[in-house]
Amino acid sequence: MVPVEFDIPALVPADPQANIADLLEERVKATPDLALFAVPDGDGWRDVSATQFRAEVIALAKGLVAAGIEPGDKVGFIARTTYEWTLVDFALFYVGAVMVPIYETSSAGQIQWNLSDSGAIACITELPEHSERLAEARGDLPLIRSAWQMHDGALDALRAQGTDIPDAEIERRRQLADGDDIATLIYTAGTTGRPKGCVLTHSNFVELARNSARSLHEVVETPGASTLLFITTAHVFARFISILDVHAGVKTGHQPDTKALPALGSFKPTFLLAVPRVFEKVYNSAEQKAESGGKGKIFRTAARTAIEHSRHVQDGTKVPFLLGLKFKMFDRLVYSTLRTAMGGNVVYAISGSAPLGDRLGHFFASLGITVLEGYGLTETTAPATVNQPLKTKIGTVGPALPGVGVRIADDGEIQVRGINVFKEYWHNPEATAAAFEGDWFRTGDIGAFDADGFLTITGRKKEIIVTAGGKNVAPASLEDPIRANPVVGQVVVVGEQRPFIAALITLDSEMLPTWLGNNGLSADMSLADAAAHPQVRAEVQRAIDEANKTVSRAESIRKFTILPTEWTEASGHLTPKLSIKRNVIMADFAADVDEIYNVPVATTNTSLK
Repeated sequence: MVPVEFDIPALVPADPQANIADLLEERVKATPDLALFAVPDGDGWRDVSATQFRAEVIALAKGLVAAGIEPGDKVGFIARTTYEWTLVDFALFYVGAVMVPIYETSSAGQIQWNLSDSGAIACITELPEHSERLAEARGDLPLIRSAWQMHDGALDALRAQGTDIPDAEIERRRQLADGDDIATLIYTAGTTGRPKGCVLTHSNFVELARNSARSLHEVVETPGASTLLFITTAHVFARFISILDVHAGVKTGHQPDTKALPALGSFKPTFLLAVPRVFEKVYNSAEQKAESGGKGKIFRTAARTAIEHSRHVQDGTKVPFLLGLKFKMFDRLVYSTLRTAMGGNVVYAISGSAPLGDRLGHFFASLGITVLEGYGLTETTAPATVNQPLKTKIGTVGPALPGVGVRIADDGEIQVRGINVFKEYWHNPEATAAAFEGDWFRTGDIGAFDADGFLTITGRKKEIIVTAGGKNVAPASLEDPIRANPVVGQVVVVGEQRPFIAALITLDSEMLPTWLGNNGLSADMSLADAAAHPQVRAEVQRAIDEANKTVSRAESIRKFTILPTEWTEASGHLTPKLSIKRNVIMADFAADVDEIYNVPVATTNTSLK
């Protein structure tokens, strides 16, 4: 019988007094001249040493102290993935303050909630559009007394303001926090109601970084180890890797535009951190480039060969002679070109936030890139499990990390405990109590172990949608306002493992005749005709546009389809309480969902810019 619980002992003794700032201090002492970061410089990159980074951190920390930031103060931050993001992060650690990261795509309403609920007293914004959205919410944020705009030179101004603050004051402050103190407050997408603030401690990051560096030493100790971050550093996944890199001495670059994949060619990272969407873009770009050059058929044959070859290697079965010959040929003609496009040095890739899928895992494996797929949530400081460099099973999310326990409850739910599990939900003891069973955190996801302790995710108890880009979307926040429109009967938001959010819509047969008559149309119009009518579609579009205003761009509905049918209790699609049976609908209307994504996105029904 396969065990249902795996507890992996920590590889590094815990240090309850350590905080995240200590990791940078240790790195500077160990390798003061090591290039810890690289920043864009013309067509290339300029290195930033560990000593230089620490000096910049302290200079900015002094400015924050001079501006009145006290230990324990909450400071909001809205910015893209840049060097300055990590600089601000560590400056706040050195001050003893607590960052409240906010996604750069967040709406004014989301910004207002995160900052008000956290009690933030200041906020830093990077771009003018970030400042504009903060200004829109400012009237409902009486606690915010400082708003610094990076696009107006705020960081330089803060540095200048802090020149009279002594080094000893920063040193005193950076040592105040111990392992149990709050390091950051990250708001997660709530399944119902408002998002909850997730309290992550210094120990969550420190202990997980130290143990992960040991467990994944082949990755972080590769000669000249470096990585280029594409995904947002507001997400706990990239945030953790940034801190891990400081601890392990990995050179980190930042690229805020995932479309700028050519940056890989100049940076030449040894490992990548990405959500599946980035891997999809690499694959799709290569395929389309081959197609435009009249070599699409060759590329697709090469891809099939790569996947088949990788499966034989993973299963330990003999590679057929002809397959081996084809693989060697395509390695010269196709795979080598892709390796060069990714910088030529990538050996490992860490994938998380959404399932990668067997196809891409095997494809990249045949390129000589070991994809280490992992699993975790904000509440687990990102990784709870991850495949190991010397033992990877494509299609799984790997075994538990050292210091982490993972078990499968009787109902199939994945539960986690250990060094990475968050402390509590901010000012929400009821939600905190509901999230734990003893010291086990209830993830809401369904999974299973194999005999080696490798975890496979098989479903979700909760209904949060995770797009191919790794964005978490709560369907109810979009569905409820759309359903309020008189012409709409029911709505189901879709997008799990898809590139964008979309929706299935049904019309309200009772209200429809009245609405049609009021709008100069025949009240006797059939559901099928109404579903295709431009005026009806425009009304549904209006409802969707209104709902989209309440969420970020990444969470907004990009396309929709109106079904020529109804969902009722009799049809099996609604409960007696008239709640939608999401799983039944997704099964019965799978073809309609596929059709949405089969048509190019240029045909989107939305009127968003």
